[in-house]
Amino acid sequence: MEPTTPTAPQSGKPRRVLCIEDEHFISELYSRALVKAGYEVKVVIDGQEGLKEAQTDQYDIILLDIMIPNMMGTDILKTLRDTTKTPHLHSKIILATNLDQGDDGRAATEKYADGYIIKADITPKELVSYLSKLKF
Repeated sequence: MEPTTPTAPQSGKPRRVLCIEDEHFISELYSRALVKAGYEVKVVIDGQEGLKEAQTDQYDIILLDIMIPNMMGTDILKTLRDTTKTPHLHSKIILATNLDQGDDGRAATEKYADGYIIKADITPKELVSYLSKLKF
């Protein structure tokens, strides 16, 4: 009998991750580590495309960079949390940034998100561990 991975819900299907990240190197690191851990990953580099994809509600987790082309991650986050614009979103949203927003800016942003990571402070392995601890 094979042990179950922490990424697989009780249904046995892998968790699906949407990574909205324009830095190719970072998205590649995240994607490789997550796929190796049993996640399904889709990477989108454009903010407007990322919002559209996120609104399909096909993902368990959305890794959302704050600084992306064509739409700020904070605007995506607010749209996803607005039930008049995105009525049926069940995804956990984790902000990923290297942007220092200060304590006030971070607190304001975090109230809409399910988590917040500083990309420079987390390895791909630590990211996998962090996501595996999310409660669904």
